[in-house]
Amino acid sequence: MGKLDNKTAIVTGGTSGIGKSIVEHFLNEGAHVICVGRDKSKVYDLLSNEDYDGRLDFFVADISEEEDISKLEAYIKTNYSYLDILVNCAGIWHTHRLEDVTYDEFELMFRTNTASVIFMTKAFMPMLKKTGGNIVNVSSIGGLERHIAGRSQYLYAASKAAVIQFSQLCALNYADDVRVNCICPGPTDTPIYLNRDFSWVKDQIPMGRLGKASDAAKVAVFLCSDDADYITGSIVTVDGGASLK
Repeated sequence: MGKLDNKTAIVTGGTSGIGKSIVEHFLNEGAHVICVGRDKSKVYDLLSNEDYDGRLDFFVADISEEEDISKLEAYIKTNYSYLDILVNCAGIWHTHRLEDVTYDEFELMFRTNTASVIFMTKAFMPMLKKTGGNIVNVSSIGGLERHIAGRSQYLYAASKAAVIQFSQLCALNYADDVRVNCICPGPTDTPIYLNRDFSWVKDQIPMGRLGKASDAAKVAVFLCSDDADYITGSIVTVDGGASLK
């Protein structure tokens, strides 16, 4: 038996990096997963995997757009009788000097990293309340109050800090029905780091390596399973100790 047998989950940002690893780990634990992203071709390997027995669905959407969230909501309500899990993983990472910050970049960062989490949660909270479901929001150690690193992450860190506060407010206000937790990965070896040399980052991590997408995915499985049925409002760092420095 898998830890998520007979569970239905939505995972945003599920076409690459941590999001795709969460999709795969959920499938391996028996869940039915609706993967939400902009490029279906990136998950053809999972869609064609016979081991998943039709348990993977894909919905094309840009969840930084309110209209796309509304279309996804309508699709889920039409095609699924219940929902157990929502994982808000979609996000972008850009860095800037303060002098180069623009309103357009601010809007893009906060619409993608923060507004998407808020309005996905608003859309699907009623379904999750009916099943006693779970929400996992993927933030970052860059959003932690005690951890200031990456000195050009003005917009990114602020957008991820907002996700942490939003997660804890939801955990408090919906504790009777829905568990809400937040994962804060540290530097992780994903496509987000393409074309940049981050070999130096390993020296800043006490455990001596970059994170793997699967490190965060395994935590997401735990938080959505019955093993974590008394955990809500937690901010779980998955960073090899990086936030301790």
